[in-house]
Amino acid sequence: MKSLTKAEEQVMQVLWKLDKAFLREIVEAMPNPKPHQNTVATLLKILSEKEFVGIEVLNRHHQYYPLVSKEEYSKKSMKQLVKGYFEGSFSNVVSFLVKENNISVEELEGLLKQIKKQQNQQK
Repeated sequence: MKSLTKAEEQVMQVLWKLDKAFLREIVEAMPNPKPHQNTVATLLKILSEKEFVGIEVLNRHHQYYPLVSKEEYSKKSMKQLVKGYFEGSFSNVVSFLVKENNISVEELEGLLKQIKKQQNQQK
C-alpha cells in the first residue's frame, strides 16, 4: 500500500466519513479554508490511481468511495511510524509518550487491563 500526502489524507478523511460522495459533497465537507474544486478533483484522480478510491459513474457524475478502510490505512501508518522513528518497538513508543508526559500511569494501567482482557478473550 502506498503512502498518502497530507492533502490526499485530508481528502480520504472526508471520504471515510461520508462513505460515498460526489465531488461537490467532498469539497463542502472539507475544513476551512476549503480547497478549490479542481484541486480536490485532481487529488481524487491521484487517489484513484493509487487504488485508494473507487469511482462509480452516475449520469455523467462521478461518485467516489474508499477502497481502503481507515482502519487498514491507520494500521499501516502506525507500523511505518514505529519502524521509522522507534526502531520498530511499540515499547519505545510507550516510553516516549511517558517521557513526554503524553500518557499517565492511570492510562497505562487502563491499557494494560485492555490488553489482558483481549488476550483472555482470544484463548
